Amino acid sequence: PDDPGLPLQWHFANVQASAAWGISEGSGVRVAVLDTGLATGGEDGIDCVTSGYDIVNEDHYPVDGDGHGTHVSGTIRQNTNNGIGVAGLASGSCIMPVKVLNDSGSGSFADIADGIYYAVDNGAKVINMSLGSNSRFRITSDPIMDPALDYAYENGVTVVCASGNEGNRKNVAYPAIYPTTIAVGATDYANNVTAYSNKGIG
Repeated sequence: PDDPGLPLQWHFANVQASAAWGISEGSGVRVAVLDTGLATGGEDGIDCVTSGYDIVNEDHYPVDGDGHGTHVSGTIRQNTNNGIGVAGLASGSCIMPVKVLNDSGSGSFADIADGIYYAVDNGAKVINMSLGSNSRFRITSDPIMDPALDYAYENGVTVVCASGNEGNRKNVAYPAIYPTTIAVGATDYANNVTAYSNKGIG
């Protein structure tokens, strides 16, 4: 891609993005981002956004008043190879914004579970949740969330979750610790796991 900011995106090299792009750029894949919503616009925005939903306010306008959801969505699907800004990892995909967290970044398992059901029922093939409980609480299951996660798995939807940022060596956050999800931690420029990232290695 010719995006001028790409050389600064060292994390792309760490996940072998160039090799992955030789296989697929995510064309036709609908990625539901369950987060604080999505702010649209900007000269280097996201030009493939499907209808989403605001679970928190119960409307069809998942506006992001925090910025986190927009940042996550841009990492996945920023306009790419347009000579502006930075690139997205899956530039052929479409973002489905589902607001399950309020503008302070907080939310309930009930709203997150509703967001999962919405995403699955509306054609998402991947659900991204850069959210979770504090790993120190050692939550491994929830009577509301578990069935929703199972529903996604049973319908062939890949669920990717943040391991959490408490620096816990023994546990990762829920729902990342749930067996049907993929837990993703944080690494630094040298591709070492950061001190703050939960590791779950005992």
